[in-house]
Amino acid sequence: MTARRSRGEGGLHWDETRQRWIATAALGFDTRGKRITKKASGTTKTAAKNKLKEILRDHEDGLAQGETNYRVADTVRDWLTYGLAGLTAATIDNYTTIANVRIIAQIGARRLRDLSAQDVDRWLLAESKSVSTRTLRLMHSLLNRAVNHAMARDKVKRNVVTLCQVPTGQEGRRSKSLTLDQAVAVLDASERTALPAYIVLALLIGARTEELRALHWSEVDLVGRPDATPPEPPSISVLRSVRVGGDTKTKKSRRRLAMPQRCVAALLLRRKLLGRMPAGDMLVFATANGTQLDAHNVRRSFRKILDTAGLDAGQWTPREMRHSFVSLLSDSGMRIEDISRLVGHSGTATTERVYRQQIRPVLEGGAVTMDGIFPNRATDDSHSDSHSAPIPPDDVITDGLTGTG
Repeated sequence: MTARRSRGEGGLHWDETRQRWIATAALGFDTRGKRITKKASGTTKTAAKNKLKEILRDHEDGLAQGETNYRVADTVRDWLTYGLAGLTAATIDNYTTIANVRIIAQIGARRLRDLSAQDVDRWLLAESKSVSTRTLRLMHSLLNRAVNHAMARDKVKRNVVTLCQVPTGQEGRRSKSLTLDQAVAVLDASERTALPAYIVLALLIGARTEELRALHWSEVDLVGRPDATPPEPPSISVLRSVRVGGDTKTKKSRRRLAMPQRCVAALLLRRKLLGRMPAGDMLVFATANGTQLDAHNVRRSFRKILDTAGLDAGQWTPREMRHSFVSLLSDSGMRIEDISRLVGHSGTATTERVYRQQIRPVLEGGAVTMDGIFPNRATDDSHSDSHSAPIPPDDVITDGLTGTG
């Protein structure tokens, strides 16, 4: 005779109509006092028993008893629906596209509870053959956040995505900087467009494109204080951006930048073209309707300027005017610390990492100091008497060992 299952272990019975074994577990009562019953089935008694064990184990672990077929696709879609509050529409569109094309289409059918670290490793490795490392990191981040969202809602016990490393993907498009001649050509070409002042400020003061798009006339000082001690030049105050909430990217991005005279002249001309003194709350750069420029507006105008300047518009983006600003200052010999403050970076590490190809001045301070500490013996010997030992030829100079050539 089959032993009766103990209380709390659930029950198993054969359903003749469905021709399946049915597992039933009583999981307590809900807030209305109604008994919570969870069922599962299997074609064999062992399969049904294993599902019953899974139900009871999840209950003991505190996991909510939702649908057992909750898949990766459901996980990602739930996060896209409830986890993107406060982000811009452009960011949400970008995340949604990557999630649909790169995550849901590839591993979306996998049950979330069955998803293993090996599944994630294989998925990332396969995707690394077609996308850049930066995109791979974003894909990993999106899936990681989606699974964390599900874990907080008792859909899964742990997040295996955090255990996986992102492989190296395809080399992405490297940012470039304009040469001096190219920058001059772009500045000249911009004078025949609707955004000459925008291009001049982007190239000559290095402000981010989202900072310039949010610039108001109240933050522009076209006169300065020439009678102050020391004199204060014309300047703009970078206090906001078009990012979510209107804040700048970092705290150090809030800065006051002196303007070269070419920037002052371009802004004076722009104010003159308005036909009246602009109000302080008016945007310096706006559409014909007075609304804020978006990235597409700037990109389209920038491409026209590049075409006029004789450059391949498809090879450049507006943010590379900022790269060019750093490059041109670096070529002129300005210290990296000073450049970092001008572009609003929190430290020099960011400037050096992002603009590494453009940091060109030779760091010669150490060499000059060491020359003073350790004078060149060859130079000293040239002032000694003729009985000094001759300098051995290059092929006999040793690595500090005597008697060996």
